[in-house]
Amino acid sequence: MADILDRFESDDHSEKTVTGGPKLRVGIIGCGWIAEAHILGYKKLPNVEIVAACDLIPGKAEALFEKCGITSGVNFYPSDEAMIAAEKLDLVSVCTYNRTHASCTIHALDAGINVLCEKPMCVTLDEAVEMRKAEKRSGKLLTIGFQPRYDLNMKEIKKIVESGALGKVYYIQTGGGRRRGIPTPYGTSFIQDDTAGIGAMGDIGCYSLDMVLNAIGYPKPLTVTGFKSDYFGKRPDNYPTHPEYAEVFNVDDFAAAFIRLEGGIVLDFRIAWAMNIDSPGDTIILGTKGGLRIPATRDWNGTTGGPMLLYHEIAGQQVTTEIPLLKNPFSSCFDEKLRDTVDCVINNRPAPVPTSQIIINQAIIDAIFRSERAGHEVTVEIPEI
Repeated sequence: MADILDRFESDDHSEKTVTGGPKLRVGIIGCGWIAEAHILGYKKLPNVEIVAACDLIPGKAEALFEKCGITSGVNFYPSDEAMIAAEKLDLVSVCTYNRTHASCTIHALDAGINVLCEKPMCVTLDEAVEMRKAEKRSGKLLTIGFQPRYDLNMKEIKKIVESGALGKVYYIQTGGGRRRGIPTPYGTSFIQDDTAGIGAMGDIGCYSLDMVLNAIGYPKPLTVTGFKSDYFGKRPDNYPTHPEYAEVFNVDDFAAAFIRLEGGIVLDFRIAWAMNIDSPGDTIILGTKGGLRIPATRDWNGTTGGPMLLYHEIAGQQVTTEIPLLKNPFSSCFDEKLRDTVDCVINNRPAPVPTSQIIINQAIIDAIFRSERAGHEVTVEIPEI
């Protein structure tokens, strides 16, 4: 069995080193809770200087930077337009509501600034298309913040598929979620359509899709039958301290889909912020030569819930090989996402999480909701950019 395990041993056990050039001048667009992780991550990088930040709420940006221990050297603005007009920036992190990811990203790219946009890429496929067009005409880097890709166990899934151990992949079951986990500790921005646009699908569903789509090379979707619901989000008892949240909840807290992909692959998918079960099941990738079971976590967190199991045959015997869990050598996958983005900008490398892939992710999300509205299967067409 040792030779089987050796085939999947990771060769990426060291942090990247950001080298060369002067310090990047970085701006933060949107100063909500996720911006804090960006600020603290950038502080660790020697070739980065955060010089500007903006937020629509007066005083919010200043308060966040003080909390992060930065009390000087940063200029604050009431909007991304004002910040971009006044500052010479090399890179911005877009940390705004989902509904404004597209507009803020496009504005920065058209101003000649590289962009790290938080997930989800945006809300609709049309927005994703416009983001890609802006990226192409600007010639600047646009990457999407999918930090689970930096987890060594996530990388192992892709390596196993690419090794040929599974043969031709034909069926995938994936998803995840929480028994109770609607994200309201940060207020209502995640649960209202005018700010979030999409709920559980945009928060954790895009990650779950990326885990398997990235492993199989991101084939294009052909058709989607989708379903979504909001049964738990509209229950006042799910918000003991803020029962009024149930009245404004108007996004998805559960979504599911049956997706046909190019290459004769079927993807059976479901995701939840809340449900009456601890997990919708492990991720399963079935191939003609082998099958891979990826244990679910009880709260989807961007890694595996335990060692993966490879079901295959050796000399005519059915065997099961356990793939040991790998320990990430860096402090956090989130920090590694920032480090890699900065390295790509400084050294003129391609985007670490390219929009050519994530537009497919966004097209599936878009199709799930189109199918739900239509009440039947829909086709997926992604324009060439």
